[in-house]
Order: sequence, then structure tokens, then C-alpha cells
Amino acid sequence: MDLLVEAARAEFAHSTTYLNTANCGVLPRSAVAAVRELAEAAGAGVPAGFGDFDRVNRVRAAFARLVGVGADRVAIGSGVATHVGLVSASLPSGAEVLCPEGDFASVINPFVVRGDLKVRFAPLESLAEAVGPDTALVSLSAVQSADGRMADLAAVRAATTAHGARMLVDATQAAGWLPFDASPYDYTVTAGYKWLLGSRGASYLTVSEEAQHTLTPLHAGWVAAESMWDATYGPMPQLAHGARRFDESPTFLAYHAAEASLALLERIGIGAVHAHDTALAARYRAGLARLGHEPVPGGSAIVSVPGLADRQPALLAAGIATSARAGALRASFHLYATEADVDRLLDALA
Repeated sequence: MDLLVEAARAEFAHSTTYLNTANCGVLPRSAVAAVRELAEAAGAGVPAGFGDFDRVNRVRAAFARLVGVGADRVAIGSGVATHVGLVSASLPSGAEVLCPEGDFASVINPFVVRGDLKVRFAPLESLAEAVGPDTALVSLSAVQSADGRMADLAAVRAATTAHGARMLVDATQAAGWLPFDASPYDYTVTAGYKWLLGSRGASYLTVSEEAQHTLTPLHAGWVAAESMWDATYGPMPQLAHGARRFDESPTFLAYHAAEASLALLERIGIGAVHAHDTALAARYRAGLARLGHEPVPGGSAIVSVPGLADRQPALLAAGIATSARAGALRASFHLYATEADVDRLLDALA
């Protein structure tokens, strides 16, 4: 076991066998302390309770390092669907958007609800082959929420490049455990409350330098200005350079938590996190095989077993947190999980 991973376990105070990060991550103690400090300052009515924009920008830079891009390519927000909606609004009427069948709703619905786009679906495994000359955008998750299947992002990127299409990747179920490089893609979106160990209210949009001209900052407030303190009243003098022009006003409690959470991930290293999480998933897969169950194949940190969704309530009653998704029992393994946790789940299923 990686010593940094083992040491990091002291950062968590959960009281359950927690195998449910694909639903929501566990906040580290340091993140809880940061939230408490801000909330208490706000309750005391002192300036420290207003929230810290410098901290938000440190989070922006930390996330940028995590996904291999410059901080000028990262916008911050409060939810993935809002970022995807910005991309949806940029498309001309009649444009074709290609999505995997059964992908997460936030990656699909902002295109569907427009009503004037042609949204087409194809199996995840053959998505690259489905890209055609009329495709304007491919929108997909790097890792499927329902069952942990991983997209062949390189193949899809090659296909979109060949046909002159843009590509949007949702890294919500990838960034934090799977080494993920956002730089090849026009847009990526990531929620901060799962594998990134933050809370709801923090999300990240990356936009390539070339693609930044394609988006209009429709929800631009004063924080989207180049000099935001000079843009609090009246029309802003100048939009921010880079992706910060797509910022939403930050939910400070979430971003104060995110600084501590991302710092923890950086200390450990995503390579070590990946090795730990996938080793536990492999142990679980092997145990399932011994019990006669067939999980969805793959090497993901998310493991789904079709037909076992009805076991989730009893597991939760026994103190084992998992999810029921699309008729399957979904377990997901992260820093705070141990081999003993895997074995406890297998014993309960037996």
C-alpha cells in the first residue's frame, strides 16, 4: 500500500463502509475545518466571512494542474449542466450533437431541450465510428456514471478532428482517480463533489484557447470582468482574458473546501490514487466472480453488477454505502476505502 494513501486515511472521519464516491465523495477533515471557519466568520459578521477570491483562484490553479492545462483555460462554476448549457447555447440551429446512449443527463439535456438541434445517440463502444461530416459536437463522459465503462477518448478525438467537429468531455467520474489530461479537448466539465473530494457548489469548465471565441459568457456578472472590482456597476469595461470570462460567482463555502481537498490529492498524486482505487475494484471483481456474479467488465474504480440493485437498501442498513443505478448495484472505491471494506461488502452479498 502506498504510504501517502495510508497516511491520508486519517483525513477522513466517516462512520460507514463508504463505497459510494461516484454518488458523492467524503469531505476530508481539513475541508470540513475550512468550511466551518468560513461559516463561523460569516456568522460573526467579520470580513473573513465574505469569502476569499484569492482562494478561489488558488483552487482554479490547483484544478488546472490536476488536468494538465493552464489556469487561464479554467472557469469556475456551481454545476456541470450550467457549463454544458453554455456550450449548447453556442451551437447554430440545426447543428448535430452526438452523445453516447445512456450517458449522464447533464451531458445530454442542455442540447435536447433546445429543440432545434439534432441530437443523435450511438453506443459508447462505437462512438468514434458514429462521428460523421455533419457532426458539430460530440458530448460524452470520460467514465460512465451508471456502470464505470471508460470511453476511448483518443479514438473519439481523432474522429472529431478528422470531421472538423468539437468535443466536450465530462470528467466528473474520472478526475480525481483516473489520470486525465484536459488539453486535447475543446471543452471539459467536472463536478467537484465526487472524486475531487469537495462539496456540491464547485465545478470546473476548461476551454481550449482556440475554442474560447466560440462561447458567449451569457451569465457574465462582475466576476467575469478583467478587473472585477472596477465592474461592479454598469456595463463591464472589459471581459476577462481567458476562460475566467465564463466564471459564475463562486459559492465560497464549496471553494474554501475545495482548496483543502485538491491539496490532499496533489500531495498523494493521482497515480497513487489510481493504483489504490483500481486495486480495490479488482479485488471486488474477483470476489464477485467467486460468488457467481458478473459485473460490467473493465478496469474502472466504479464497479456495477446488473440485477443486484435491490440489495442496496439492505446494504445501507448494514452500514455499507453503495448506489442503485440503472438496475445495477454500483460500488465505487476511493482513498478512504480499504481491502477490509471490500471484503465486508462481499460478505454481505454472500
